[in-house]
Amino acid sequence: PPAHSHNDWIGPPDKHSNLRPIIFYVPPEESPLERRLREARQEAQACNQRFWARHNCAFQQEKEEFIYSRLKAKGLEKRDETGQKATLNAEEMADFYKDFLSKNFRKHMQYNRDWYKRNFTITFLMGQVALARALRWLRWKKKNVEH
Repeated sequence: PPAHSHNDWIGPPDKHSNLRPIIFYVPPEESPLERRLREARQEAQACNQRFWARHNCAFQQEKEEFIYSRLKAKGLEKRDETGQKATLNAEEMADFYKDFLSKNFRKHMQYNRDWYKRNFTITFLMGQVALARALRWLRWKKKNVEH
């Protein structure tokens, strides 16, 4: 981001996780509480990035293996006679999706629990930051009215 920017910057989707990375704005006079909030958001982003990159990689690999095994069982190759990639029908793919979700149920549950904890912490810190900023503004306003 340009030096004069005062906002977070959101990038294009990552090719592995499909998440859009965020470059967080760091104000020059960031308070310790604001820094804790920013760092909590950065850590949540990093955890999401790691989880979804691994998950999507495993998904693609297992999907390819599933398709290949089903095609092989039918006596077909990965590509048809025209050179097009061979595919399975929706019902066959539904079997894969169901199995994949069932096999990864515990990972998703753990991810969701962690995600909720992180978001609760971030929301709590956001409330504290908002309150601190409001009190700082009121003190500034009171000081300026007295002068």
